[in-house]
Amino acid sequence: MTSEQTEQPEEESRSFMHYAALKTAIVNNEEQRVKELLANQSMQALEKSYLLDLAGLNNNSIIVALLEAVPVTP
Repeated sequence: MTSEQTEQPEEESRSFMHYAALKTAIVNNEEQRVKELLANQSMQALEKSYLLDLAGLNNNSIIVALLEAVPVTP
């Protein structure tokens, strides 16, 4: 197994954990935590849409605005 093969699953694991933390912060209306997790991040359109829907369920306009400002990766 090469170092590339071992690094990729670790990167995917961190990405998944980051996404899970972001979802949890949105559900818990933790605006500052959401802001921290979104700093210097981009995401796929489907992820962004899902998170916007999730934030909309809580009617938190600040979190919605934070998510809307995130750039979408092509």
